[in-house]
Amino acid sequence: MAFFTFGKYKEVLRISLPLVLSMGATTVMEFTDRIFLGRYSMDALAASMPAGITSFLFTSFFLGTAGYVNVFIAQYIGANDNKGVGASLWQGIYFSIFGAVLMALIALPAVKLFAFIGHDPEIQQLEVIYFRILCYGTGASILGTTLSCFYSGRGLTRNVMLVHIIGTVFNIPLDYAIINGVWGFPELGIQGAALATVMSWILIAFIFIVLIFKKKYNERFGVWTVRRFNPELFMRLMKFGIPGGVQFFLDILAFTFFILLVGRLGKQELAVTNLVMSINSLSYMPMFGFSMGVSTLVGQAMGGGKPYSAVIAANATAHIALSYVFGLVLLFIFFPTPLIKIFLPADLAPADLKNIIDMGIILLRFVAAYLFFDSINIIYMGVLKGAGDSRFIMWSMGLAAVFFLFIPVWVGVTQFGMGLYFSWTCITIYLFLLCIMIFTRFYKGKWKTIRIIENQERAE
Repeated sequence: MAFFTFGKYKEVLRISLPLVLSMGATTVMEFTDRIFLGRYSMDALAASMPAGITSFLFTSFFLGTAGYVNVFIAQYIGANDNKGVGASLWQGIYFSIFGAVLMALIALPAVKLFAFIGHDPEIQQLEVIYFRILCYGTGASILGTTLSCFYSGRGLTRNVMLVHIIGTVFNIPLDYAIINGVWGFPELGIQGAALATVMSWILIAFIFIVLIFKKKYNERFGVWTVRRFNPELFMRLMKFGIPGGVQFFLDILAFTFFILLVGRLGKQELAVTNLVMSINSLSYMPMFGFSMGVSTLVGQAMGGGKPYSAVIAANATAHIALSYVFGLVLLFIFFPTPLIKIFLPADLAPADLKNIIDMGIILLRFVAAYLFFDSINIIYMGVLKGAGDSRFIMWSMGLAAVFFLFIPVWVGVTQFGMGLYFSWTCITIYLFLLCIMIFTRFYKGKWKTIRIIENQERAE
């Protein structure tokens, strides 16, 4: 048993580590984007997080739904049904086209949206620019996510990693150049940051298209011959994928709501929160890599009728992921100041510098406090997703967000004038209670009985 468990750790690392590095590449891209914007203008930094996360809020539903193609492909691989792989991929592509059209429409009322949010007028103007460009280009991101499932669902995650690293290597110098106007590029500021991000999404989607639609994959998986729209399979993808999309939407909504309310406390509070959230992404995005990896392993195990193997994969992933998180907790507690200074312009007034660093240190302690709870949430949500238990995740996250985050923060900030640290206390409590709900669901094991793909033979 010990040998088998050790082998499972190796399998988790083989599948999850490239996805972690892939998410890490995305994090580096976002991290450097925030650094470039922070050094260019504090207003641009303050506007980029609300606009970016608001755009991602709408995108998250489509990404979460399209990303469920990963679970379908994993389960078809476990069931040795290769044609189901190609058919699932195409249903995701059709959904991606639908998502691209809707996201372009969402960009249109941006001025009214950010006027309603109520940040300072100069911040609003920058938010609208950043938000619209990201929305117009989001279709490429949704398509890239769908296409990546062809590899991640089969456990071939190195391909996903390499493509995202290429996208990051392309993005970083382009981002710097068109934000600051160097190397012959125009100085576009926050507009340039958004354009560089969209161009990276397009490149990533294009590379996946070139890699996937080849003769060898058509012969094995029917990636071209099964391209017809399949209403029955599409509706099954929607049945399980939409709750997954709603759950992802609710997850981002919780943080979006939190950041937008913090913006009402003041420009500096918003900038510090954005800064700390960017540092938090060092853990948040890699955890999604582990979550995707365990979804693949659980999906393949459930497709092959081996729920016991899914449990082993789940716990092995949690052990590895939490070891990584422990290192970050030590970093956030003992070395907060160097992390914060990375984002700050050199000409910041000494009084403002001290105030921002002092607030940032306290907020990083909040992050250190909730990081384990949040990581357990993300990992075991990946387990439940891989088994098809997406509706429970949707409902539990919705209820927890409303009663433990939205209502307390809204009432505390708007009715009683509670400040920044009260808001961060609420988000810590929310993540702790959600952690209890998700882990309890995993422990009770109802997810082991769920059926996603047809004609499966499962054995307990």
